[in-house]
Amino acid sequence: MDLNKTLEKITVKILAEAERLGEKIPYVPAADGMYTDSQSIYWWTNGFWAGLLWQLYSVTENELFKRLAQSSEERLDAALDGFENVDHDAGFLWLHTAGANYRLTGNKRSERRLLHAATLLAGRYNPELRIIRAWNEQWMKGYDTAGGAIIDTMMNLPLLYTATDITSDPRFGNIAVRHADTMLEYMLRPDGSVNHQIVFDINTGELIANPGGQGYESGSSWSRGQAWAIYGYAISYRYTGEIRYLDAAKRVAAYFMANTSLTEYVPLADFRAPDEPVYYDTTAGAIAACGLLEISEHVNDFEKRLYKKSAELLINAIDEKWCDYNPSNDGIVDGGSASYHNNMHHEKIIYGDYFFTEAVLRLMGKGFYIW
Repeated sequence: MDLNKTLEKITVKILAEAERLGEKIPYVPAADGMYTDSQSIYWWTNGFWAGLLWQLYSVTENELFKRLAQSSEERLDAALDGFENVDHDAGFLWLHTAGANYRLTGNKRSERRLLHAATLLAGRYNPELRIIRAWNEQWMKGYDTAGGAIIDTMMNLPLLYTATDITSDPRFGNIAVRHADTMLEYMLRPDGSVNHQIVFDINTGELIANPGGQGYESGSSWSRGQAWAIYGYAISYRYTGEIRYLDAAKRVAAYFMANTSLTEYVPLADFRAPDEPVYYDTTAGAIAACGLLEISEHVNDFEKRLYKKSAELLINAIDEKWCDYNPSNDGIVDGGSASYHNNMHHEKIIYGDYFFTEAVLRLMGKGFYIW
C-alpha cells in the first residue's frame, strides 16, 4: 500500500464530496449513492465529517475544508442549546468540531463550546454507580437506561480529560477515570473480549444485565465494541499514565487481532455470531487500527513493530477490498455494519472514512491528534 497515493486519493475524493455537500453533515449515502443531510442535529456521528475535514486541512491547508468544518461546528450550537437531548456521545460531536478547531487555531469560541460539552457529559455521571449514563431513551430493551453504560463511552472520555487540561479542574478527569475503572471491572472479560452494554439497578447498585446491544447477543463479541475498547483504553493511558489502561488496551488488541486474522484482517461484525449470515464491519477494523497505533506510541521499541504492523494489516485489507475512490460517488470505506440485528450491513458510514483517514495519516507520521 502506497500511503502517499492513498492520501492523494482520499483528498481528491473528499474535496469532491465537500464541494457537493456544502454545509450538510453526512452519515450514510442514500439509495442513489449520494449523501443527504444529518437525520438529527443530536445524532452521534455528526462530528466525524468535520473531523475528517480538519484532518485533511492539517496536511493540505485547503480553506474549503476549514470553512466547512467550522460550519458543522456552528450548526451543532443547536444541540448545545437543546442540551437535554445530548447523551454520552458528546465527545464524538465536539472533539472533532470545536476541539479540533481550538487545537489547530486557538479559537476561543471553540474552547467554550468544548467546555460546555464537557460539562454536559460530566453531568451524566452517576457517583453511586460510578458510570456515565449512556442513552436518554429506553434503548436497552426491558431495562432502565438510567442504570446503563456502554463501551462506546470510552471514546468520549477524552472530552473530559481535555477539559481538565484546559481548566486545571480535576473533576472532569476524575469522572473519566472512575468511569473507565468501572468499565474495567464489569465490561472487560479475562480473554480480552468486552461486553457492549451493562445495566445496574439504580437503587441498589447491583449489576443486573449485560445485554447484547449492537452485537449478536449477551455474551457475544461485537467487533466495533472491541475496537472502542482498544482505542479508548489506550487514550486513557495517554492522559493518565495508569498502566492498567494500557494493559487493558493490549489485552483487547490481542483478542481482536487473533479473531480478525481468521478473516483476512477484515473483522466480522461480531466475533461470536453464527457462521451464517456473514456480516463484516470495516469500521471496526479502521477504529482498531487507530487504537493499535496509539498503543505503539506508549510501548518500548521491541513492541512497537507488533502494533504498527497489525494496524497496517487492517488498513491494507480495507484499502484493497473495500475502498471506493471514485470522486463521483459519496463515501470511501464500504463494508460497515452499524448493528448486527438491523439492516445496515456492508454500508459506507462516515466514521469509517474518518478513522481510515486518521490511520493513514498516523502511519505517515502526519496525523493531527484530535483526541
